[in-house]
Amino acid sequence: MLKPKLARDSHTIMTEMVLPNDTNTLNNLMGGRLLHFMDIAAAIAAQKHSNRTVVTASVDNVSFSEPIRLGNIVTMKAQVTRAFNSSMEVFIEVWAEDIPAGVRVSTNSAYYTFVAVDQNGRPIEVPAVVPESDEEKARFDSALRRRQLRLVLAGRMQPQEATELRALLLGEGA
Repeated sequence: MLKPKLARDSHTIMTEMVLPNDTNTLNNLMGGRLLHFMDIAAAIAAQKHSNRTVVTASVDNVSFSEPIRLGNIVTMKAQVTRAFNSSMEVFIEVWAEDIPAGVRVSTNSAYYTFVAVDQNGRPIEVPAVVPESDEEKARFDSALRRRQLRLVLAGRMQPQEATELRALLLGEGA
């Protein structure tokens, strides 16, 4: 059994500048490029938590609420919310900043799932997460429902087995 680690120990901040090569014909950051940035930031958080090589297992819904423009500074904040055996859920938030205009807006957030792997690429155990703040505790508590939803949607869990998710959606006892 590995020693549990604090959620805050995985905290990662990554910053990028949107350059012409990153943009579409409207001079906005391409969605795929943003997902690439987010994947890197989230992977760093997962590696910090697990002290292992990690691979991306899934990405939850990502909505593009605000365009990120050429010349903006993109800041991503990622942190592991919960760990399950070999997998870790990472929450990531994204902001775009127009420094000359003094404007900073929230543009995206998502949950990524990573699996820690050994030198042969096989899943390996990761430490449990210890949440401290109210926000960390809320994300930790809801992570099991998100995990069950991912597994049901992937066909790796039967809906009737998703007890936490059923309790939320149907008001049943877990």
